[in-house]
Amino acid sequence: MSEAPAINTSLTPQPGHLYVVATPIGNLADLTDRARAILGAVDLVACEDTRTTGGLLTRLGLRKDLVAYHEHNELETAVRLADQLAAGKSIAVVSDAGTPGLSDPGFRLVRECRRRGLPVIPVPGPSALTVVLSASGLPTNGFLFVGFLPSKSAARIAFCERYRDFDYTLALYESCHRIEKAVAEIVATLGPTRVICVAREVTKLHETFLVGPAADVEARLAKGSLKGEFVLLIAPKDFVL
Repeated sequence: MSEAPAINTSLTPQPGHLYVVATPIGNLADLTDRARAILGAVDLVACEDTRTTGGLLTRLGLRKDLVAYHEHNELETAVRLADQLAAGKSIAVVSDAGTPGLSDPGFRLVRECRRRGLPVIPVPGPSALTVVLSASGLPTNGFLFVGFLPSKSAARIAFCERYRDFDYTLALYESCHRIEKAVAEIVATLGPTRVICVAREVTKLHETFLVGPAADVEARLAKGSLKGEFVLLIAPKDFVL
């Protein structure tokens, strides 16, 4: 019988390796020991917002060189970071919160590394998407994650119409400025009894889960706070809580 391949459990970053590090989505205690160790030892941290990540590192007692890596400079910065990796530096990429690459910067840098054959090491941890799916009570045997929907109402309604009969749970992120409109559009296009979940400020002090028929969630949403980050799930049409 052949032996299983050895698992690298080292907490020491290796030269020329990119580490895709998940950071807390609210509760700092959710940061893994491995993520803390990697962030503290890499040569460079590429982050969505240097102020946000700088604040996180300060709370962890770490001081690191940071480089801004966001949607406005991803293409050119991915190339420069890959060049530094090829030269032997170790780099961690993080988003403001959660797992990089899921509706956050990270994809283009990882793709550039894969193109060049540079090692990419995931350091898993929190993701608002999976956290809400796991605690929503909606089906998780299959789902489609679509990130943020378009800002235009007509485009969002067209999305609902397109996936009206989709067999699995739909998962998306929504801003505090559009969440009420988004839920109202679901009620109007998919019907008041379609089961949905609206989750706000997950893992934070004011964590809120609103789960039930869309019309009921719409009414409850109107009575609560609209501050913070939202995850919206839409159950398949025949699903009943």
